Formats: sequence, C-alpha cells, structure tokens
Amino acid sequence: MKKKIKAVLFDMDGVLFNSMPYHSEAWHQVMKSHGLNLSREEAYMHEGRTGAATINIVFQRELGREASQEEIEKIYKEKSILFNTHPEAERMPGAWELLKKIKREGLITMVVTGSGQLSLLDRLEHNFPGMFHKELMVTAFDVKYGKPDPEPYLMALKKGGIKASEAVVVENAPLGVEAGHKAGIFTIAVNTGPLDGQVLLDSGANLLLPSMQALCDTWENLDL
Repeated sequence: MKKKIKAVLFDMDGVLFNSMPYHSEAWHQVMKSHGLNLSREEAYMHEGRTGAATINIVFQRELGREASQEEIEKIYKEKSILFNTHPEAERMPGAWELLKKIKREGLITMVVTGSGQLSLLDRLEHNFPGMFHKELMVTAFDVKYGKPDPEPYLMALKKGGIKASEAVVVENAPLGVEAGHKAGIFTIAVNTGPLDGQVLLDSGANLLLPSMQALCDTWENLDL
C-alpha cells in the first residue's frame, strides 16, 4: 500500500519534544518584564517564527515600531535563559516509536525548526539516537525567512535531494503547517497544544491528528 515518500520532515518543539508549554511561559514572562503583552496562547500562534520575528510583531503592535537589533538580542537571550530554567522537555509521547517505524521503512528523517535554542538542538542526538543528522537539519540559523514562509521546508527538500511530492511534513503549529503547505508538501498536523484543531486545518493541514501517539498508532495505515 505504501509508501511513495522518501522523507519525513519533523518540526521540533511540540512534535519531538513536549517543550511548547515552557516556550509559551518564557515568551509571556519576558515580554511582561519589558512592559509588553504576549499571552501564553498567542505564543502558540507564533510558534515556528524566528525569535526576531515574534519580537517584532509584539513591538509593532504594542509600540508601533520595529525592535532594534540590540533589543531583539537582549529579549531573545532573556527568553532563552527563562526557557532553560524549566526542567528538560521530555520526548513527546509516541515520537520515538514513530521514528523507529519510519527508519525501518528506509525513509529519511529530517528536522525543520524555527528554533535557535541550542540546548534543544543539542539534545536531539541524546533523545533520538541515530535518527537525525546535522547536515539534514534546518534551524533558525539557516534561513532568512522563518515559518510561515515556505523557505525552511524548501531548504530541507534541497538538503535532502528530494521533491515536495516525495516528502511529508509533521507539524503542530499553524505557521508551520502553513509553511509546509506553501512548500507543496503533504502536511500532517498533530494538535499537541491548546489551539482549536480547525486553526490547523485552516492553515492548510492535509490531515489532523490529536497527538504524536495517534500518528504513531495509525502510521502503517496511512496512504502516503
């Protein structure tokens, strides 16, 4: 029955790691400390953007201007420090088992993340040994335009030497889903956060599942 695909492209936060509650709390707290408002739920809506883009959106809305490079670096550094005060994010339930299934099928696994959190990037090999290779990763350091621009996923296709029709994206965030959709890749949304699932479908998801465990459980039956 399957599979025609050659690669599975994974977002990281909220897909591989259950780290979004910590990210949303860190964003909320750091903005509050600067007299700015970014709710925890809104942080989920911005998930996938680069830190600079998220900061600029808040600055434009609240202060009517772009943040300076110095302000961006200061706030993002403070946000990263806050994030790292939380316990280490656990593997998302079902992620490791799903990756083992995918590897057994001989498919390429790649990470495409808007994150620049070195602490998480460094933990990929520890938590998912042998599953990912740095040369097949796309992070905030690689792209000019973050999600929802398709650039991160287009870059992943180029790095992997694959066509859009040969890949599947696994995302949990509206902006990530939009980026995968715009890149012309079949995009599976796993709703691991507090958002209404319709938001993910409206962003272009081809398939919506309630969790990574659900994706793992149904993987063999997907016609991809």
